Amino acid sequence: MKIGATNFPSTTQTESVSNKLNNQLASGKRVTSATDDAVALQIINRLTSQQEGYNQSIRNAYDGISFSQTTDSALSGVNDAVSRIRELSIQAGNGALTDSDRQALQDEVSQLQSQITDTFENTTFGGTQLFDGESRSFQIGPDANTTQSLEQTDGSFANVILSVDISTQAGAQAAITAADDVSESLNSQRAEFGAFENTLSSTIRSLGTQQSNIAESQSRIQDTDYAQAASQQIANDILSQASIALRGQANQSASSVLGLL
Repeated sequence: MKIGATNFPSTTQTESVSNKLNNQLASGKRVTSATDDAVALQIINRLTSQQEGYNQSIRNAYDGISFSQTTDSALSGVNDAVSRIRELSIQAGNGALTDSDRQALQDEVSQLQSQITDTFENTTFGGTQLFDGESRSFQIGPDANTTQSLEQTDGSFANVILSVDISTQAGAQAAITAADDVSESLNSQRAEFGAFENTLSSTIRSLGTQQSNIAESQSRIQDTDYAQAASQQIANDILSQASIALRGQANQSASSVLGLL
C-alpha cells in the first residue's frame, strides 16, 4: 500500500544541486567541467587559448623593446666615443701643438677606438650577439606572421673612425670628417631603434586592450553569478527542508492508517 506520495525532489537530487552550487560559490566558476555546460566549456577553452596567445605576444614585444634598448645604449656609448675623437681631432688641428702633443692625443684616440671595437664585437643580449648584421623578427601577435623586424648593424660603418690617426694636422682634418660621417650613421640607426620601440609600445597597448576584452567575455561565460547562485542555494535548501518535512509527515500518516487497519 503506497500512501503520501509527493512531487518533491528526492534528497539525492537536492544534495546534488546543493553540491553544485557550493562548488560554484567556492570556486567562483560557474563552469568547471563539461557536465556543467559542454558548449560553454568549449568557448571558454578557445578564449583561454586566445588570452595565452596575447599574453605571450606582449612578453615577446617587451623582449623586442629590451633588445632594441640594449642595442641603442651600446650605440650611445659609441657615439660618445666618436664625439670625443672629433673633439681631440679639432684639438690636434691646432698649429700651436708639437708632434709629441699630437701623439699624446692620438694615444687617447687609440683607446677610444679599442672601446668602439669592443662594443661591436662583445655586446650581447641574453647570449645573442647584437652587432652581427642580421635581422631579428619578433612575434608580436597571436596569429601567424604577425611579426615586427629589426635590422641589426654589424658596425662596419664605424671602420672609418677606427683607422684615423691625429698625430698629424692632416690626419686630424681627415678624422673630423670621418667622425661627422659616423655620427650621422649613428643618429640614423638610433632613430630607427626609437621608431621600433614606439611601434612595439603601441602594439603592447593594443594587445592589452584585446586581451582585456577577451578576459571580460570569458568571465561572463565562466564566472559564478554570486547573487543568482546564492539565491538558488537558499531556494534549494528550503525545498530540501520542505521535502524532508513532508516525507516525514507522509510516513507518519501512513503509520497511523496502518495502525487503524
